Amino acid sequence: MQVIGYVRVSTDEQAVSGAGLEAQRQAIAAECRRRGWQLIEVIEDAGWSAKDLRRPGIKAALEVLESGDAKALVVAKLDRLSRSLLDFTKVMATAQKQSWALVALDCAVDTSTPTGEAMASMVATFAQFERRLIGQRTREALAIKKAQGVRLGRPPTVPQKVVRRIQRQRARGETLRAIAESLNRDAVPTAQGGAQWYAATVRGILNRTA
Repeated sequence: MQVIGYVRVSTDEQAVSGAGLEAQRQAIAAECRRRGWQLIEVIEDAGWSAKDLRRPGIKAALEVLESGDAKALVVAKLDRLSRSLLDFTKVMATAQKQSWALVALDCAVDTSTPTGEAMASMVATFAQFERRLIGQRTREALAIKKAQGVRLGRPPTVPQKVVRRIQRQRARGETLRAIAESLNRDAVPTAQGGAQWYAATVRGILNRTA
């Protein structure tokens, strides 16, 4: 099987260890020899953080895999590919969709084998857990800010004359839907420059200006 290797060190890691890339290359090459895989290329990102996937090396590697020229991506350590489990699951989903294997030598992730695929699924489960924790922390932080009186969301950008019009129509007893329809008939832009008003949009304007 033809495979492609990927190695990475950050700027700080380069400063303290010039052997980081070579050690990763040797580990990948040794594993490929053991398995009888043909290592066609090892692509590197030297001086790049793993905070996201916006790196020239990993992009090039993924393009090779997408083209079908290689059937597996091999990394010496999972954190060389990404320090984010969310990014890892994105790569794993791409691998599954495009029918190539993802192999991380340090944590038994190997989607070319049933056992390694099970390990990859476990990592994906923890990624989902991480995603939910992030959402929970975000909601809690927003709740605290709201309790402190901090205005959340985009500031209103509806002209005051439109706000006053909505308030007058509502004061006359018109329904939210009727107000929205009248604004649409008159081609009044929404807060974000859109062309379509809805009852919920009108309600939001009234709530913000109450």
